[in-house]
Amino acid sequence: MNGTFWREKLRTGVTSPLHWVSMIVMRFFTSAFTTFVLFLSVTSCGFLKKEKVPPAPVSVPVTAPKTSSYTPRSLNAAPLRNPNVALSGAFQGGEASHSFGNRSKPYIAMTFDDGPHPVHTPRLLDMLKRRNIRATFYVIGHKVERYPHIIRRIVAEGHEIGNHTWKHDNLTKLSNAQIIADLQRSTNAIAKVTGVRPRTMRPPYGALYGAQRQMVYNRLGMPSILWDVDPQDWKRPGPSVVSSRIVNGTKPGSIVLAHDLHGPTVDAMPAALDGLLRKGHQFVTVSQLLAQKGQ
Repeated sequence: MNGTFWREKLRTGVTSPLHWVSMIVMRFFTSAFTTFVLFLSVTSCGFLKKEKVPPAPVSVPVTAPKTSSYTPRSLNAAPLRNPNVALSGAFQGGEASHSFGNRSKPYIAMTFDDGPHPVHTPRLLDMLKRRNIRATFYVIGHKVERYPHIIRRIVAEGHEIGNHTWKHDNLTKLSNAQIIADLQRSTNAIAKVTGVRPRTMRPPYGALYGAQRQMVYNRLGMPSILWDVDPQDWKRPGPSVVSSRIVNGTKPGSIVLAHDLHGPTVDAMPAALDGLLRKGHQFVTVSQLLAQKGQ
């Protein structure tokens, strides 16, 4: 083949075999690239996208709670209720002081000192009313004048009022005349507000010598009421401690000491009162308890 032949081939577009091979390879890669781009476009539109499956939930083992003697009550459940106790409060006898009542009967007396308090005492009265419980309140004379409406409510709801002196003095540091004057002043304030005169008294701190107790009983006819259950709530150990001490320490005939002056003490009362009712105790006033003592 001469030069004229190849010039004619180039002019007409016909090239060498190597050129044809390169053209075929180029067209193959161009077609493959076009197909790959089309595939990406389709999958990005979600037509071929697989749905993701959420992972299976992990099961967490539940540990059973430790067994306990306490069975929680529903928040909406009605509280336990004290039975209607129709006992006379007319007690007799020559004892100048008492710390408990009849041990052979299920009756107990719940007592509250140092009130009334403008917030805590009404809360406590609500708790007692829901449970049909009658208690005894040893009130401070000057607080009776300050909160007469609370004292009237105490009496109206069937509770007993006791004399806890005019301003919570330690009676062992007073003369006999001063003790009598103090107690009479407080008694008169209670009678003026409620029309009822207290029948018993409680010395602050339980502090009153034996001869003084006998003197008060002889002069005023009021026995000194002490206690056999003291949760020491005035130290503020916490509501659960107070309620536990009351429930565990109370037995038939007990006189239980508490203070409606302290908010945590009142907070402890639902558990304490329900715990005592659950054990079969029946609540009465101090005068009712004393009336059963000789029977």
